[in-house]
Amino acid sequence: MKQLSRRAFLLRSAAVGGGLLLEVVLADRGAAETGQATVEQSPEVTAWILVHPDDTITIRVARVEMGQGSFTGLPMLVAEELACDWSKVRAEYASTSEHLRRGRIFHTMATGGSRSIRDSQEYLRQAGAAARMMLTEAAALHWGVPLSECVAENSLVSHPPTQRQLSFGVVAADAARLPIPADPPLKDPATWKRLGQPAARFDIPDKVTGTTAYAIDTRLPGMVYASIAQCPVFGGRLKSAQAEKIADMRGFIKVLPLEDAVVVVAKESWWNAHQALRALPIEWDFGDNATVSSASIMDFLREGLDLETAPVSRHQGDVDQAFASAAKTVEAEYYAPYLEHATMEPQNCTVLYTDARVDVWAPAQNSEATVAVTAETAEVPVDRIEVHKVDLGGGFGRRGLYIEFVRQAVMIAKTMPGTPVQLIWSREEDIQHGRYRPVALVRMRAALDAAGEPSAWYVRQAEQSIFSTVRPGLVRDGVDMVGVRTFADAPYAFPNVHMEYAMRNTHVPPGPWRAVAHTHNPFFRECFIDELAQAAGQDPYRFRRKLLAGAPKDLAILDAVAEAADWDTAPPQGVHRGIAVQDAYGSYTAAVIEVSVNDAGALHIDRVLVGIDCGYVANPDSVRAQLEGSVVYGLTAALYGEITIKDGRVEQSNFHDYQMMRIAEMPKVETILAPSGGFWGGAGEPGMSPLAPALCNAIFAATGKRIRSLPLKQHDVRWA
Repeated sequence: MKQLSRRAFLLRSAAVGGGLLLEVVLADRGAAETGQATVEQSPEVTAWILVHPDDTITIRVARVEMGQGSFTGLPMLVAEELACDWSKVRAEYASTSEHLRRGRIFHTMATGGSRSIRDSQEYLRQAGAAARMMLTEAAALHWGVPLSECVAENSLVSHPPTQRQLSFGVVAADAARLPIPADPPLKDPATWKRLGQPAARFDIPDKVTGTTAYAIDTRLPGMVYASIAQCPVFGGRLKSAQAEKIADMRGFIKVLPLEDAVVVVAKESWWNAHQALRALPIEWDFGDNATVSSASIMDFLREGLDLETAPVSRHQGDVDQAFASAAKTVEAEYYAPYLEHATMEPQNCTVLYTDARVDVWAPAQNSEATVAVTAETAEVPVDRIEVHKVDLGGGFGRRGLYIEFVRQAVMIAKTMPGTPVQLIWSREEDIQHGRYRPVALVRMRAALDAAGEPSAWYVRQAEQSIFSTVRPGLVRDGVDMVGVRTFADAPYAFPNVHMEYAMRNTHVPPGPWRAVAHTHNPFFRECFIDELAQAAGQDPYRFRRKLLAGAPKDLAILDAVAEAADWDTAPPQGVHRGIAVQDAYGSYTAAVIEVSVNDAGALHIDRVLVGIDCGYVANPDSVRAQLEGSVVYGLTAALYGEITIKDGRVEQSNFHDYQMMRIAEMPKVETILAPSGGFWGGAGEPGMSPLAPALCNAIFAATGKRIRSLPLKQHDVRWA
């Protein structure tokens, strides 16, 4: 097989789904080099499934586990069709090098966009079904009986006419020699036995006992440690660093200047490297962005709102005529700040660079992208790179498209061949050099007719684009097609609609933040819908119901959550409710939040009800956990989340000024799963969408104050 050069590999790579879509086949290399058994040496029935002689089954997982439960949910898809004994199933990560060497046999190794289950479900179920057919055929051949007389169930192949049985482990070797069925039929969902049932997650025991090894836990013989300081102002450059000033500090090895950063490498511990870095005299060239502030960015956004024209993201009907004949108009502006991901595990990467190969341990959401970045930076062919996949200590979109920490670590390791190097960003570096949820300012206007029914809706978005530089194909006629989601695809039945998008890019680097546009845009939209309900003198839930008459899935989940909240019954005295609905990532979500506010303006979130229709559910426990986690992450952002800019740099630096919700603040959370079947939706991000608007709508119900900007910590929520 022809060896593929680094450049050819990169040229045949395309950014896709937060990662790289690679169409490559790599030259084969032996098990001793890769640490993976070859096809001939392993009990492989298909690439996904290894059936061992003791009847245990290993199912390979291509996506990474970062708390969302995919390390268990994906094997459940295979196991359902395989008809195996779930108690004997184990999971392991699929090797990235094997994936590439075998022509992308595991489809993709990118994790993001709430796609792990919904994008994988068909081919994983087919893999399980194919393996079941092969195991059954192997048993039939062994017995010399018709295949149609054999049945596979619970890791056994049975021949009912003669009451004979063979276990999967007995026939696996023979099955592996059979051709893989091209298009195996899949089970009717009504017959599922594993899918849809709660399953204990494979990753939880080690996490509970503290034995899970994350990338940051990597330890190799002779390893050295690196700490990095990047220019505080985005776009700035390093001018100088006086290495001689720290040469006598404990463990010091060297200072490595980079274009926009400086690294200190030390022995024994990362703390040695970091202490030396803190003592290092550094001079920066801050460049032209050193005067940028949150105030100047706000002015820039407002200019976008006031432009005479802007690219159109959606248009239908005659908005001008509808406004001209309106009985009432409602207008409002809404704002959402930059947000940082704040993963529990900061950015880090361990690299061992040798003449023979490059080994990488990184908390990356896409190991294929990690290979590409490593190949480009190390200037080595991709078949000399091994990315060791590990669980992530949080992802939230930060480690998908943007893995500059990998590039930095490879650059350092390349200067120290044969020595493993571990780069760790400090928490301050992590927060001050993130890829932030974009800042956004939105103006909305709506017309109501004499009956209080909406007749027109106008939207002008002024916000930063995530994808204009990294995936320009997602920008069409000046509109970031991801940035306008929630508005351009809104399910509400307005007869006349005109929406515009004014791209306002700044020097602050943006990136996908959990649920991407489906976080701030639902806050804008769903709070404004509440404003319209108030102006029309209608109940906000029933107002939405009328507008969603043509969107049955949205309507059904809205009804399910309202019913669970007993919306038509008044809450206890002093408790007030807000509601919101959203569809995102192929799923439909809604939330009702109950709050109370005392005379001093102290806000207490009493109860959160959040529901989802994601079509089919693989593991309901994982879906509930994702909704509960969304409550923590979403309410944290609504209450406290804000990245501000002063003198061109991020002001926040750690959890003392980038605050998280604490345990004592957590409300009671009730999750409603309403799977309607017929499709597969995501679960990791959709639950985020209705939380901020439901909370702010509840605050309005409690205080009469309309919240039009976040975070809530900036507002006095005492009774108006």
